[in-house]
Amino acid sequence: MKKALLFALAAATLGSAHAANVPVKLQLKWFPQAQFAGFFVAQAKGYYKAEGLDVTLLPIGDQSPIQTVATGTADFGTTWITDLLTARQQGLPVVHIAQLFQKSGYTLVSLKTKDIMKPADLMGKKIGVWPSGNEYPAVALLKKNNMTSSLDSSVANPSVQAVTYPFDPSLVFPDKVDAVSAMTYNEVDQIVGLGYPLDKLNIMSAADNGVNLLEDLMFTTQKVLDTKNFKGSGMSGQEIAAKLVRATLKGWNYAVANQKEAVQIVLVNCGNTCKGSGTRASAAGHQTWQMAEIAKLYKAGPTLKGMAGYLDPATYQANVKLLMDLGILKSMPSAGAVNYSVWEMATGKKAK
Repeated sequence: MKKALLFALAAATLGSAHAANVPVKLQLKWFPQAQFAGFFVAQAKGYYKAEGLDVTLLPIGDQSPIQTVATGTADFGTTWITDLLTARQQGLPVVHIAQLFQKSGYTLVSLKTKDIMKPADLMGKKIGVWPSGNEYPAVALLKKNNMTSSLDSSVANPSVQAVTYPFDPSLVFPDKVDAVSAMTYNEVDQIVGLGYPLDKLNIMSAADNGVNLLEDLMFTTQKVLDTKNFKGSGMSGQEIAAKLVRATLKGWNYAVANQKEAVQIVLVNCGNTCKGSGTRASAAGHQTWQMAEIAKLYKAGPTLKGMAGYLDPATYQANVKLLMDLGILKSMPSAGAVNYSVWEMATGKKAK
């Protein structure tokens, strides 16, 4: 009788352990804001728990999520495709598993009085760029238009002077540079808040000028994907990745379709970093702007064809070619840089 009771208790203990949600740490690329609305919505709506996951979303600030994931501090992360491919070139076994934003939100903003309407108009000008690999879109835009910058120490007389600054446009715009880096969903609104209305600005989109370096994506390491029993869950790392991607895409689809509600969910998760600048300092106002602009980046390309999260091979190859032409990549990335199996498991669809 005692043996039977002990066996029953052991079985119940094992069953409850197996039923417990699997802990997953996901590293965001920046502070909490609507840029990550889909993740916060998936968490708030219970989409992760429905997949059996206990997801912790980790903010990072101005560090690289590549490092936290590569070292195992986080299991998964978000980053931009240039960062992922350059990390692989350096020997870090990071792997792309889902493409969230299908269009680049990077722009160069200038006052209309500067008369910078197209890339060629940047000749002889000063532009504000961000550090730590975030300057690549500007460099690519210049090179595509046969211009050089002071970022290249091998060039004696660069076409453009680059001024590196730590993300806040008020530090350099408009007194120290002619054009400044700005994401459509963030710094553009900050610049407006500083007293420069949209009708006084020229906003040059990198994507509209042939430089569509893809941004927010989901990634992990090959080690995680190869794990047979992820954190004792009885499931492989690839199965966990698929569950994470499936719930995240559900969160993004909901966020884009219900933007007001998504903004309220985001606001619960962020503090001062949710605020804009000057007259646009309101956190609610800035995040409402951000959500609307983020939705445009998500609802593009494959997403419009019912394939959210899919990395279009042609767009990927165009990104690789551009980075190789720039000399940022020295060789073609191996096939293992992108794992389509996770996306297929998550969506039940076939990669083309």
